[in-house]
Amino acid sequence: MNLTKLPIKTISASSPLGKSAFLALRKAMSAYYPISEQTWQELVDICELVSVEKNQFLYLQGRLPESFAFVYSGLFRLFISDEKGNEYNKMFFDEDSFPGSMVALLKGQVSRFAIEALEKSTVVTIHFSGFRRLLAAKEDLKMYHIHYLEQNWLIAKEAREVALVQEEAQARYLRFLAEYPQLESRLPQYHIASHLGITATQLSRIRKQLGGK
Repeated sequence: MNLTKLPIKTISASSPLGKSAFLALRKAMSAYYPISEQTWQELVDICELVSVEKNQFLYLQGRLPESFAFVYSGLFRLFISDEKGNEYNKMFFDEDSFPGSMVALLKGQVSRFAIEALEKSTVVTIHFSGFRRLLAAKEDLKMYHIHYLEQNWLIAKEAREVALVQEEAQARYLRFLAEYPQLESRLPQYHIASHLGITATQLSRIRKQLGGK
């Protein structure tokens, strides 16, 4: 893997693609809590629209991130590599999701994870320190953040941790299909297996037992 730079191309926010992407971002955020026009305009000022090619990196392991992102189109994986080069997929991010190494951003530390595009993707990057300043000043943004964290980092995280400990591999795979039905056809089998904590061979066996599902 070439980790020497972030291979990102900037896109004008005023272009038709830019307008569509920012409209999608506002819609996704407002699904958690309504964002006022004033807050929205200040938020746009700390954002940038970028294009990321397939197999290129949005954020790098071992580097200090400065932003998180919103996926307008495309697909990413968040993964960690060990000293032997083994990779473990923690999460996938498709349209309307928010990839980022949040612990690294909050602590101001280098990221333990990398985020790689699995498809050619278009994302809005959101500058983290600017977002934190707005968060302290804007009540509507604060309420959005609370609702988002509750749903995605508390409820969803707890369910996944319980599944990894208590569920058999087949049950974890069925849960993955139920929660992310749109991703199974977009992901290579080995990426799904890594996410489930099993081998590709085990996943192939499970799929055969389920009739090729």
